[in-house]
Amino acid sequence: MSNRVLDWLLEDSQPSVKYLALRQLIGKSESAPEVREARRQIPVTGWVAEILSQRQDGGWWVDPRRVYQPKYLSTNWMLLVLSDLGVTRELPAVRSSCEFWISGSDSQDGGFGLDGARKSHLCYVGNMTRALIRFGYSDHPRVHDSLEWLVRHASHLGGWSCWGSGRNLDSWEGLSALAAYPSTKWTPPMKAAVEKGAGFFLDRELHRQGDHYDPWFRFHYPVHYYYDILVGLDLLTGLGYGDDRRLRFALSVLTRKRRSDGRWNLDALHPDVEGAVARWWETHPKQRPTPFGLEAPGRPSKLITLTAARVMARVEGTI
Repeated sequence: MSNRVLDWLLEDSQPSVKYLALRQLIGKSESAPEVREARRQIPVTGWVAEILSQRQDGGWWVDPRRVYQPKYLSTNWMLLVLSDLGVTRELPAVRSSCEFWISGSDSQDGGFGLDGARKSHLCYVGNMTRALIRFGYSDHPRVHDSLEWLVRHASHLGGWSCWGSGRNLDSWEGLSALAAYPSTKWTPPMKAAVEKGAGFFLDRELHRQGDHYDPWFRFHYPVHYYYDILVGLDLLTGLGYGDDRRLRFALSVLTRKRRSDGRWNLDALHPDVEGAVARWWETHPKQRPTPFGLEAPGRPSKLITLTAARVMARVEGTI
């Protein structure tokens, strides 16, 4: 990475990106003065401060009766984004919102149910569990139960299915939750689920499933429950598969999409901007969600560049 790109990521305007770049790209320790100062600034200025400014005193966003709806604006979605930005439950506002989230996601089967549904949903369980682990809830009993739920609902062949239509690359959330959980705490069933899940993605080279699907080649943020090649690369290299030859195609896509100035663009806020989903929204305008974004599509993105640089550093063995 060029010094110019690194300096851009280390700008004070977005302390979340600065903090994560110092930790993940440069390898600074948590106790380093510049890391501590960046972390102190995270809730004060930038994206985290903006998101928290919309939070209500009860710990919720938009609707106190529901954590999942309205889509992309309510508590679930705001906390998923915050979990990517370096904050933890040490921040009282985050801790309070996580407790509201957990209480509003009760289910009777061991996972998490969206807006009080008795039956858990894989995408929701995976996303919520990953976020809670990042927030510092690794030892929470509900988190442990949800990890076991994910293991029970994994295919014995490797992978998961969010939609009941068979294993698919879009169902990456379960693997991401297990990847966020410290590997030293993996039980043998968890380890087996991770290995088989990783194998499912690697055997398909992160993109080979059915016909060519353009949204998987558009880098987007917030990730929410969507999948693209960068999501897959970040997940698999984070699990230690950076030298696996089955990542070569995906890495070639990542390299090809890099701008001449060394940065990467945000391609879309949501990848399903065409095809069946877009047509469904057109015919059901009341169901169309309100997009939420931190950066402008079609422009250089600090979050996409940070993620891409993290992937490349893992592959090159520099972190």
